[in-house]
Amino acid sequence: MATVRMYSTGVCPYCVMAERLLVSKGVAIEKIRIDLDAEKRGEMMQLTGRRTVPQIYIGETHVGGYDDLAALDQAGKLDEMLRS
Repeated sequence: MATVRMYSTGVCPYCVMAERLLVSKGVAIEKIRIDLDAEKRGEMMQLTGRRTVPQIYIGETHVGGYDDLAALDQAGKLDEMLRS
């Protein structure tokens, strides 16, 4: 299984939905709480060019947010990415 990192906050409903989807796939998630660590917020913005959460990485690949993750799943590509 690939390593999954997710930049998130404690009150983001899209973060919760992304976590549920990934957990349903049997994936362990490294959650990086940007609401608790301003340095991590800056890191996320520098890496992704985005200010919104969640920002999800599967391995070294930036997937994007929840909508991007769900689109990968609906297209049948998420399981393959998680296996690599």
